[in-house]
Amino acid sequence: MTRKTVTAQYPDVQPELPPRTRGVIGLFEENCTVCMLCARECPDWCIYIDSHKETVPPAAPGGRERSRNVLDRFAIDFSLCMYCGICIEVCPFDALFWSPEFEYAETDIHELTHERDKLREWMWTVPEPPALDPRAEEPKEVAAARKAAEKAAAQAAATEDQQ
Repeated sequence: MTRKTVTAQYPDVQPELPPRTRGVIGLFEENCTVCMLCARECPDWCIYIDSHKETVPPAAPGGRERSRNVLDRFAIDFSLCMYCGICIEVCPFDALFWSPEFEYAETDIHELTHERDKLREWMWTVPEPPALDPRAEEPKEVAAARKAAEKAAAQAAATEDQQ
């Protein structure tokens, strides 16, 4: 109340947004395994996913063929989305990310359904994650993996000394 008000000249001057602003959702298609968790957990049911199964030849001779899901369609209807971020949180393979882009208004509501090509374009605007705190504890998974590697190295050294 004691400072003079400043009017932002928005179209001419872009606003300075916080680093992890929630704007639009970007899709990193290579990480998507079509597990459908994002679509099932979405409270607005605004994520549409279509896929088909494909047979993959065995990796080794004598192995069996495997089947995998192939993504045919991934779309988000931003006219229904409430930007809660549940889809991003539940994705176990880091295929969905927040992009700070917010200028995607359309004159036709049907154009707010962004298909996977458009979602991929948003992916290139996703900022780098913040740096880890150097004083933080080492994650449990990393500590367990490091201990296992050290134990295996010690056993290998012990068997090498015995020979």
